[in-house]
Amino acid sequence: MAVVTVKSTQITNRDATPRTINNPSFTAGSLKMFVATAEAANGDSIASKYIMGQIPSNAAGEIVKLYCDAITSGAADIGIYRTTVDGGAVVDVDFYASAQSIASAITTGTEVQHEADATDSGAGFGLADLEKPLWQRLGLSADPGVMYDIVLTLTAATTAAGTIGLRVLYTDG
Repeated sequence: MAVVTVKSTQITNRDATPRTINNPSFTAGSLKMFVATAEAANGDSIASKYIMGQIPSNAAGEIVKLYCDAITSGAADIGIYRTTVDGGAVVDVDFYASAQSIASAITTGTEVQHEADATDSGAGFGLADLEKPLWQRLGLSADPGVMYDIVLTLTAATTAAGTIGLRVLYTDG
């Protein structure tokens, strides 16, 4: 065993000569948030979409919390789409979560931003991605400077009505 001192990227950059400027999203970024709800109806079928809110392509450090009433049945992917004004095309249908259950009530919020990592092939928000902005985690070579919608897409139909909520916190540079 050895006693070690390990520095994070931000501290390594701070201590470098000359200093390396850190991405402000990870060291001094402003915290932003959206909170949204949508009403699921009894019988909403697979592929139904609940468009919840938007985040910028340079968003970083997202915390995505899901809330819902007991909808008895139902599951949803939580992913990234182009905004509705930009055509609404899917970018990554299960970027944050894959087939996340909404059958039981979630009143205290469940963090789902890492759920898809076990099943997604490299995309999503895993530990290796903590210091990457959204556009890099989407596999893009440069920041497109756009907004994206966060969308729940049903993978199992609902058999009761109820409210679905999403709280998303993030920073942007």
